[in-house]
Amino acid sequence: MEFEDLVRWLLRDPVSVAPDLLGAVLTHTTPEGAVGVRLTEVEAYRGHRDSEHPDPGSHSYNGRTPRNEVMWGPPGRLYVYFTYGMHFCANVVCGPAGSSSGCLLRAGEIVEGIGLARSRRATARKDVDLARGPARLTQALGIGRGDDGAALDGGRFRLEPPAHRAAGVMSGPRVGVAGAGGSADYPWRFWLPGEPTVSAYRPAAPRSRRSREP
Repeated sequence: MEFEDLVRWLLRDPVSVAPDLLGAVLTHTTPEGAVGVRLTEVEAYRGHRDSEHPDPGSHSYNGRTPRNEVMWGPPGRLYVYFTYGMHFCANVVCGPAGSSSGCLLRAGEIVEGIGLARSRRATARKDVDLARGPARLTQALGIGRGDDGAALDGGRFRLEPPAHRAAGVMSGPRVGVAGAGGSADYPWRFWLPGEPTVSAYRPAAPRSRRSREP
């Protein structure tokens, strides 16, 4: 899919985009080589408190900051953030510019460059664990802070949607989201049933001031 077509495809509510991303392949090409992940688990995040669809679980809920700037669009880029003082997570920005919405890439199957992914995830015991969870996924793909705002234009990053929407998609509460945004009122975690790469569900755990995200 050409980048202009991808942008148009992403110009939708993230709750609609997220299940459509299941089966899509995200590829990151670096001097070391290319790694591609087929997405098996995604979470949708809507907008800020004054938007048409406020989402208390979203990083943008309390407004625009230097940290969440990329979330505000335009679509077709990666929003990468640092969490728990040790991990990076990646989102595909979607919706119209200003809507501050996106889809967190929670898990996937390595379909290209598995040797390189293994070298980046040397502690993984099995290949199904290489990108099983959002921090593992970014590590396997070699995504870091410098990739925040990177375009999915087929250069370093390419996102290829599936030919058809996946059948039998499952949904439920988002993982590790505190407060109302993590409740059953927001069943915006989507995954492919029967996929061993899908991560385990965990509710939000209380965090100390020191462990909060920056």
